[in-house]
Amino acid sequence: MKDTTTRFHLDLHSGVPVYRQIIDQVVGGIATGMLSGGDQLPTVRQLAVDLSINPNTVIRAYRELEIRGLLETQQGTGTFISHKKIPRDDAERQRKLSQLAGECLSRAGAAGFTAEELIDQLKSLAKR
Repeated sequence: MKDTTTRFHLDLHSGVPVYRQIIDQVVGGIATGMLSGGDQLPTVRQLAVDLSINPNTVIRAYRELEIRGLLETQQGTGTFISHKKIPRDDAERQRKLSQLAGECLSRAGAAGFTAEELIDQLKSLAKR
């Protein structure tokens, strides 16, 4: 089992709801290959304690990920990344990527960073 607890982090000043940040981090982990089918996620209680949040917030995130088919919960065993391949609409996928890139670039620019600095940082993070 991979240690996934250290991968979860919250930005309480981002304006993004906490449950949404958990969802985005699981989806991002799957997309980058850091999480794969069969990997176990922390229990609801453990993740809530690690992030100092209400367990209902974790339940909400996990439930939405289950509805999407990305997680499977096995009673008494835990919550796991699904082995199912989720079909993706290429146009929707490209639209989402453009939206994310634009938001990231805007936030970086507002913080005084150049596009090149942002790209360098993203490449550095991707190598981890």
